[in-house]
Amino acid sequence: MTAERTNLFDLPRARLESFMSAVDDKPYRTHQIMKWAYHERQLDFDGMTNLSKRFRAWLAEQSEYRLPEVVHRYESVDGTVKWVVRVGNGNCVETVLIPDKGRNTLCVSSQVGCMLDCTFCSTGKQGFNGNLSTGEIVGQVWLANAMLAERGESVSNVVLMGMGEPLLNFDAVVAATELMMDDLAFGISKRRVTVSTAGVVPAIYELAKVSDVSLAISLHAPNDALRNTLVPLNRKYPIAQLLDACRHYVEGLGERRSLTMEYTLIKGVNDELVHAKELAALLRDVRCKINLIPFNPFPASGFERPDPAAVRKFQTYLMNNGYATMLRTTRGDDIAAACGQLVGQVKDRTRRQERYLARVRAEEAGGSEELA
Repeated sequence: MTAERTNLFDLPRARLESFMSAVDDKPYRTHQIMKWAYHERQLDFDGMTNLSKRFRAWLAEQSEYRLPEVVHRYESVDGTVKWVVRVGNGNCVETVLIPDKGRNTLCVSSQVGCMLDCTFCSTGKQGFNGNLSTGEIVGQVWLANAMLAERGESVSNVVLMGMGEPLLNFDAVVAATELMMDDLAFGISKRRVTVSTAGVVPAIYELAKVSDVSLAISLHAPNDALRNTLVPLNRKYPIAQLLDACRHYVEGLGERRSLTMEYTLIKGVNDELVHAKELAALLRDVRCKINLIPFNPFPASGFERPDPAAVRKFQTYLMNNGYATMLRTTRGDDIAAACGQLVGQVKDRTRRQERYLARVRAEEAGGSEELA
Protein backbone atom coordinates (compact mmCIF):
# COMPACT_ATOMS: atom_id res chain seq x y z
CA MET A 1 0.00 0.00 0.00
CA THR A 2 1.43 3.39 -1.01
CA ALA A 3 1.72 5.91 1.82
CA GLU A 4 -0.19 9.16 1.36
CA ARG A 5 2.03 12.01 0.34
CA THR A 6 2.56 14.85 2.82
CA ASN A 7 0.38 17.88 2.17
CA LEU A 8 2.82 20.79 2.32
CA PHE A 9 -0.05 23.14 3.20
CA ASP A 10 0.04 21.37 6.58
CA LEU A 11 3.57 22.59 7.32
CA PRO A 12 4.55 26.02 8.70
CA ARG A 13 8.05 27.17 7.83
CA ALA A 14 9.99 25.36 10.60
CA ARG A 15 8.22 22.06 9.94
CA LEU A 16 8.74 22.44 6.20
CA GLU A 17 12.48 22.94 6.78
CA SER A 18 12.54 19.79 8.91
CA PHE A 19 10.65 17.83 6.25
CA MET A 20 13.04 18.85 3.49
CA SER A 21 16.19 18.26 5.53
CA ALA A 22 15.91 14.59 4.60
CA VAL A 23 17.19 15.44 1.13
CA ASP A 24 18.38 19.08 1.26
CA ASP A 25 19.31 21.00 4.39
CA LYS A 26 19.72 24.39 2.74
CA PRO A 27 17.23 26.80 4.40
CA TYR A 28 16.83 28.84 1.22
CA ARG A 29 15.08 25.85 -0.40
CA THR A 30 12.20 26.38 2.02
CA HIS A 31 12.05 30.03 1.02
CA GLN A 32 11.95 29.10 -2.65
CA ILE A 33 9.18 26.53 -2.27
CA MET A 34 7.02 28.74 -0.08
CA LYS A 35 7.31 31.68 -2.46
CA TRP A 36 6.30 29.48 -5.38
CA ALA A 37 3.26 28.09 -3.53
CA TYR A 38 1.99 31.21 -1.78
CA HIS A 39 3.27 34.17 -3.82
CA GLU A 40 3.25 32.75 -7.33
CA ARG A 41 0.43 30.25 -6.64
CA GLN A 42 2.46 27.57 -8.40
CA LEU A 43 1.58 24.20 -6.86
CA ASP A 44 3.11 21.97 -9.54
CA PHE A 45 6.68 21.12 -8.57
CA ASP A 46 7.70 20.91 -12.23
CA GLY A 47 6.89 24.60 -12.49
CA MET A 48 9.32 25.50 -9.68
CA THR A 49 12.08 26.12 -12.16
CA ASN A 50 14.78 27.32 -9.77
CA LEU A 51 14.84 23.90 -8.06
CA SER A 52 16.94 21.06 -9.42
CA LYS A 53 15.19 18.29 -11.33
CA ARG A 54 16.35 15.77 -8.74
CA PHE A 55 14.87 17.83 -5.90
CA ARG A 56 11.62 18.38 -7.76
CA ALA A 57 11.33 14.65 -8.41
CA TRP A 58 11.82 13.91 -4.70
CA LEU A 59 9.21 16.50 -3.74
CA ALA A 60 6.69 15.03 -6.18
CA GLU A 61 7.29 11.54 -4.81
CA GLN A 62 7.03 12.51 -1.15
CA SER A 63 4.62 15.41 -1.07
CA GLU A 64 2.00 17.57 -2.74
CA TYR A 65 0.05 20.78 -2.29
CA ARG A 66 -3.50 19.52 -1.75
CA LEU A 67 -6.41 21.96 -1.63
CA PRO A 68 -9.99 21.55 -0.43
CA GLU A 69 -12.37 21.02 -3.34
CA VAL A 70 -14.79 23.84 -4.15
CA VAL A 71 -18.25 22.25 -4.46
CA HIS A 72 -20.43 25.37 -4.70
CA ARG A 73 -19.88 29.10 -5.00
CA TYR A 74 -22.55 31.66 -4.10
CA GLU A 75 -22.43 35.44 -4.49
CA SER A 76 -24.61 37.86 -2.54
CA VAL A 77 -26.18 41.00 -3.92
CA ASP A 78 -23.82 42.92 -1.60
CA GLY A 79 -20.70 41.29 -3.08
CA THR A 80 -20.12 38.74 -0.32
CA VAL A 81 -18.94 35.37 -1.67
CA LYS A 82 -19.48 32.00 0.00
CA TRP A 83 -17.71 28.80 -0.97
CA VAL A 84 -18.80 25.33 0.10
CA VAL A 85 -15.60 23.26 0.12
CA ARG A 86 -15.19 19.52 0.52
CA VAL A 87 -12.71 18.38 3.15
CA GLY A 88 -11.89 15.02 4.77
CA ASN A 89 -14.34 12.11 4.81
CA GLY A 90 -16.62 13.79 2.28
CA ASN A 91 -17.81 16.55 4.63
CA CYS A 92 -18.13 20.16 3.51
CA VAL A 93 -17.46 23.42 5.33
CA GLU A 94 -18.17 26.99 4.33
CA THR A 95 -15.84 29.94 3.78
CA VAL A 96 -17.02 33.53 3.37
CA LEU A 97 -15.25 36.45 1.69
CA ILE A 98 -16.48 39.93 2.64
CA PRO A 99 -15.11 42.67 0.37
CA ASP A 100 -15.41 46.23 1.64
CA LYS A 101 -13.73 49.26 0.03
CA GLY A 102 -10.41 47.55 -0.76
CA ARG A 103 -10.44 45.45 2.41
CA ASN A 104 -11.03 41.73 1.88
CA THR A 105 -11.98 39.85 5.05
CA LEU A 106 -12.12 36.06 4.90
CA CYS A 107 -14.16 34.12 7.46
CA VAL A 108 -12.51 30.71 7.76
CA SER A 109 -13.82 27.44 9.23
CA SER A 110 -11.73 25.29 11.58
CA GLN A 111 -14.00 22.30 12.29
CA VAL A 112 -16.64 20.24 10.49
CA GLY A 113 -19.67 21.43 12.39
CA CYS A 114 -19.05 22.44 15.99
CA MET A 115 -18.65 20.60 19.28
CA LEU A 116 -20.38 23.45 21.10
CA ASP A 117 -24.08 24.20 20.79
CA CYS A 118 -24.55 27.93 21.22
CA THR A 119 -28.29 28.47 20.98
CA PHE A 120 -28.17 31.38 18.51
CA CYS A 121 -25.81 29.72 15.99
CA SER A 122 -26.93 27.52 13.10
CA THR A 123 -23.54 25.80 12.83
CA GLY A 124 -23.93 24.14 16.22
CA LYS A 125 -27.25 22.61 15.15
CA GLN A 126 -25.45 20.62 12.45
CA GLY A 127 -23.62 18.56 15.06
CA PHE A 128 -19.95 17.65 14.77
CA ASN A 129 -17.75 15.39 12.67
CA GLY A 130 -14.12 16.36 13.29
CA ASN A 131 -11.30 18.88 13.08
CA LEU A 132 -9.89 20.36 9.92
CA SER A 133 -6.20 19.89 9.19
CA THR A 134 -3.86 22.86 8.95
CA GLY A 135 -3.86 22.39 5.18
CA GLU A 136 -7.66 22.47 5.03
CA ILE A 137 -7.69 25.72 7.00
CA VAL A 138 -4.99 27.57 5.05
CA GLY A 139 -6.33 26.07 1.82
CA GLN A 140 -9.41 28.23 2.27
CA VAL A 141 -7.20 31.33 2.29
CA TRP A 142 -5.25 30.13 -0.75
CA LEU A 143 -8.46 29.58 -2.74
CA ALA A 144 -9.74 33.06 -1.87
CA ASN A 145 -6.43 34.63 -2.88
CA ALA A 146 -6.54 32.80 -6.20
CA MET A 147 -9.93 34.35 -6.96
CA LEU A 148 -8.93 37.81 -5.76
CA ALA A 149 -5.73 37.73 -7.83
CA GLU A 150 -7.87 37.98 -10.94
CA ARG A 151 -8.59 41.59 -9.95
CA GLY A 152 -5.17 42.32 -8.48
CA GLU A 153 -6.22 41.92 -4.84
CA SER A 154 -5.63 39.54 -1.95
CA VAL A 155 -7.06 38.62 1.44
CA SER A 156 -6.25 41.44 3.86
CA ASN A 157 -7.91 40.08 7.02
CA VAL A 158 -8.64 36.57 8.25
CA VAL A 159 -11.12 35.79 11.01
CA LEU A 160 -11.44 32.24 12.32
CA MET A 161 -15.13 32.80 12.96
CA GLY A 162 -16.55 30.27 10.52
CA MET A 163 -17.68 26.78 11.41
CA GLY A 164 -16.25 25.34 14.61
CA GLU A 165 -14.50 26.40 17.82
CA PRO A 166 -10.89 27.15 16.79
CA LEU A 167 -9.33 26.54 20.21
CA LEU A 168 -10.72 22.99 20.27
CA ASN A 169 -8.55 22.37 17.20
CA PHE A 170 -5.58 24.03 18.83
CA ASP A 171 -2.49 22.62 17.08
CA ALA A 172 -3.88 22.86 13.55
CA VAL A 173 -5.20 26.38 14.13
CA VAL A 174 -1.92 27.66 15.61
CA ALA A 175 0.03 26.21 12.68
CA ALA A 176 -2.45 27.75 10.23
CA THR A 177 -2.16 31.20 11.81
CA GLU A 178 1.64 30.92 11.62
CA LEU A 179 1.32 30.49 7.85
CA MET A 180 -1.20 33.30 7.58
CA MET A 181 1.25 35.68 9.28
CA ASP A 182 4.46 34.38 7.66
CA ASP A 183 5.90 36.78 5.07
CA LEU A 184 6.90 33.80 2.93
CA ALA A 185 3.27 32.60 2.93
CA PHE A 186 0.27 34.96 3.19
CA GLY A 187 2.09 37.78 5.00
CA ILE A 188 -0.96 39.09 6.87
CA SER A 189 -0.37 41.30 9.92
CA LYS A 190 -0.94 39.71 13.32
CA ARG A 191 -3.40 42.54 13.95
CA ARG A 192 -5.46 41.27 11.01
CA VAL A 193 -5.54 37.55 11.85
CA THR A 194 -8.16 36.92 14.51
CA VAL A 195 -8.97 33.73 16.39
CA SER A 196 -12.47 33.74 17.86
CA THR A 197 -13.35 31.56 20.83
CA ALA A 198 -16.50 30.90 22.84
CA GLY A 199 -14.27 30.79 25.92
CA VAL A 200 -12.09 27.68 26.09
CA VAL A 201 -10.17 29.08 29.05
CA PRO A 202 -7.21 26.63 29.28
CA ALA A 203 -6.55 27.04 25.56
CA ILE A 204 -6.43 30.84 25.89
CA TYR A 205 -3.57 30.47 28.37
CA GLU A 206 -1.83 28.01 26.04
CA LEU A 207 -2.29 30.34 23.07
CA ALA A 208 -0.61 33.13 25.01
CA LYS A 209 2.52 30.95 25.29
CA VAL A 210 2.92 30.40 21.54
CA SER A 211 1.26 33.26 19.67
CA ASP A 212 0.26 36.92 19.72
CA VAL A 213 -2.48 36.54 17.13
CA SER A 214 -5.50 38.80 17.67
CA LEU A 215 -8.18 37.27 19.89
CA ALA A 216 -11.95 37.72 19.89
CA ILE A 217 -14.24 36.44 22.63
CA SER A 218 -17.80 35.35 21.84
CA LEU A 219 -19.30 36.80 25.00
CA HIS A 220 -22.96 37.52 24.09
CA ALA A 221 -24.17 38.02 27.68
CA PRO A 222 -23.16 40.17 30.67
CA ASN A 223 -23.84 37.58 33.39
CA ASP A 224 -23.48 33.85 33.97
CA ALA A 225 -27.20 33.08 34.22
CA LEU A 226 -27.91 34.40 30.73
CA ARG A 227 -24.65 33.20 29.20
CA ASN A 228 -25.27 29.67 30.49
CA THR A 229 -28.33 29.50 28.23
CA LEU A 230 -26.77 31.16 25.17
CA VAL A 231 -23.24 29.68 25.37
CA PRO A 232 -23.42 26.36 27.25
CA LEU A 233 -19.61 26.25 27.52
CA ASN A 234 -20.02 28.96 30.17
CA ARG A 235 -21.19 26.32 32.63
CA LYS A 236 -17.67 24.86 32.50
CA TYR A 237 -15.76 28.13 32.22
CA PRO A 238 -17.86 30.95 33.77
CA ILE A 239 -17.36 34.61 32.96
CA ALA A 240 -14.99 35.37 35.85
CA GLN A 241 -12.56 32.65 34.72
CA LEU A 242 -12.90 33.75 31.11
CA LEU A 243 -12.12 37.38 31.87
CA ASP A 244 -9.09 36.39 33.95
CA ALA A 245 -7.77 34.53 30.90
CA CYS A 246 -8.55 37.55 28.72
CA ARG A 247 -6.58 39.89 30.98
CA HIS A 248 -3.66 37.48 30.89
CA TYR A 249 -3.74 37.25 27.11
CA VAL A 250 -4.00 40.97 26.44
CA GLU A 251 -0.99 41.64 28.70
CA GLY A 252 1.16 39.82 26.15
CA LEU A 253 -0.08 41.88 23.21
CA GLY A 254 1.50 45.18 24.23
CA GLU A 255 -0.20 48.38 25.30
CA ARG A 256 -1.42 49.37 21.84
CA ARG A 257 -3.48 46.22 21.21
CA SER A 258 -6.73 45.00 22.71
CA LEU A 259 -9.17 42.11 22.56
CA THR A 260 -12.51 42.11 20.76
CA MET A 261 -15.65 41.20 22.67
CA GLU A 262 -18.33 39.87 20.33
CA TYR A 263 -21.91 40.37 21.43
CA THR A 264 -24.81 39.06 19.37
CA LEU A 265 -27.90 41.16 20.07
CA ILE A 266 -31.09 39.08 20.27
CA LYS A 267 -34.48 40.72 20.54
CA GLY A 268 -35.93 40.52 24.04
CA VAL A 269 -33.08 38.34 25.28
CA ASN A 270 -29.92 40.42 25.75
CA ASP A 271 -30.54 43.69 23.89
CA GLU A 272 -32.02 45.90 26.60
CA LEU A 273 -30.39 48.92 28.22
CA VAL A 274 -30.03 47.03 31.50
CA HIS A 275 -27.82 44.52 29.67
CA ALA A 276 -25.70 47.33 28.19
CA LYS A 277 -25.17 48.79 31.66
CA GLU A 278 -24.22 45.41 33.08
CA LEU A 279 -21.83 44.78 30.18
CA ALA A 280 -20.12 48.14 30.62
CA ALA A 281 -19.55 47.42 34.31
CA LEU A 282 -18.35 43.88 33.63
CA LEU A 283 -15.63 44.88 31.15
CA ARG A 284 -14.42 47.98 32.97
CA ASP A 285 -10.92 46.59 33.66
CA VAL A 286 -10.53 44.55 30.44
CA ARG A 287 -8.67 46.23 27.57
CA CYS A 288 -11.12 45.58 24.77
CA LYS A 289 -13.34 46.89 22.05
CA ILE A 290 -16.89 45.65 21.57
CA ASN A 291 -18.36 44.30 18.35
CA LEU A 292 -22.16 44.26 18.30
CA ILE A 293 -23.77 41.74 15.94
CA PRO A 294 -27.53 41.85 15.30
CA PHE A 295 -28.83 38.28 15.35
CA ASN A 296 -29.04 36.61 11.94
CA PRO A 297 -32.12 34.35 11.70
CA PHE A 298 -32.09 30.67 10.75
CA PRO A 299 -34.89 28.06 10.75
CA ALA A 300 -36.40 27.09 14.12
CA SER A 301 -33.97 29.23 16.10
CA GLY A 302 -36.73 30.71 18.24
CA PHE A 303 -34.93 34.09 18.20
CA GLU A 304 -35.47 37.37 16.37
CA ARG A 305 -33.25 40.20 15.16
CA PRO A 306 -33.47 43.23 17.48
CA ASP A 307 -35.14 46.49 16.54
CA PRO A 308 -32.72 49.08 15.07
CA ALA A 309 -33.67 51.56 17.81
CA ALA A 310 -32.69 49.06 20.51
CA VAL A 311 -29.37 48.41 18.77
CA ARG A 312 -28.59 52.13 18.56
CA LYS A 313 -29.48 52.67 22.21
CA PHE A 314 -27.27 49.74 23.27
CA GLN A 315 -24.33 50.98 21.18
CA THR A 316 -24.72 54.59 22.28
CA TYR A 317 -24.66 53.66 25.95
CA LEU A 318 -21.43 51.69 25.56
CA MET A 319 -19.77 54.43 23.53
CA ASN A 320 -20.80 57.07 26.06
CA ASN A 321 -19.12 54.93 28.70
CA GLY A 322 -15.78 54.91 26.92
CA TYR A 323 -15.93 51.73 24.84
CA ALA A 324 -14.95 51.60 21.19
CA THR A 325 -18.11 49.90 19.98
CA MET A 326 -18.58 48.77 16.39
CA LEU A 327 -21.84 47.61 14.86
CA ARG A 328 -21.27 44.77 12.42
CA THR A 329 -23.16 45.34 9.20
CA THR A 330 -25.08 42.25 8.16
CA ARG A 331 -23.52 40.93 4.97
CA GLY A 332 -24.42 37.92 2.82
CA ASP A 333 -27.62 36.96 4.62
CA ASP A 334 -29.36 36.37 1.27
CA ILE A 335 -26.97 33.42 0.68
CA ALA A 336 -26.94 32.31 4.37
CA ALA A 337 -23.40 33.60 4.75
CA ALA A 338 -23.92 36.00 7.66
CA CYS A 339 -22.54 35.45 11.14
CA GLY A 340 -24.14 32.39 12.76
CA GLN A 341 -25.72 31.07 9.53
CA LEU A 342 -23.00 28.71 8.22
CA VAL A 343 -23.99 25.05 8.01
CA GLY A 344 -21.84 23.18 5.45
CA GLN A 345 -22.57 19.49 4.93
CA VAL A 346 -21.82 17.63 8.15
CA LYS A 347 -21.95 13.86 8.66
CA ASP A 348 -22.94 14.33 12.27
CA ARG A 349 -21.41 12.00 14.86
CA THR A 350 -23.89 13.22 17.46
CA ARG A 351 -27.71 13.24 17.34
CA ARG A 352 -27.86 17.03 17.45
CA GLN A 353 -28.50 17.49 13.73
CA GLU A 354 -31.25 14.86 13.81
CA ARG A 355 -33.01 16.64 16.67
CA TYR A 356 -32.64 20.04 15.02
CA LEU A 357 -34.05 18.84 11.68
CA ALA A 358 -36.99 17.26 13.48
CA ARG A 359 -37.71 20.63 15.11
CA VAL A 360 -37.49 22.41 11.74
CA ARG A 361 -39.93 19.93 10.17
CA ALA A 362 -42.32 20.34 13.10
CA GLU A 363 -42.22 24.12 12.79
CA GLU A 364 -42.81 23.94 9.03
CA ALA A 365 -45.73 21.55 9.54
CA GLY A 366 -47.23 23.90 12.12
CA GLY A 367 -46.94 26.80 9.71
CA SER A 368 -48.63 24.79 6.97
CA GLU A 369 -51.54 24.00 9.30
CA GLU A 370 -51.96 27.68 10.14
CA LEU A 371 -52.04 28.55 6.44
CA ALA A 372 -54.63 25.86 5.86
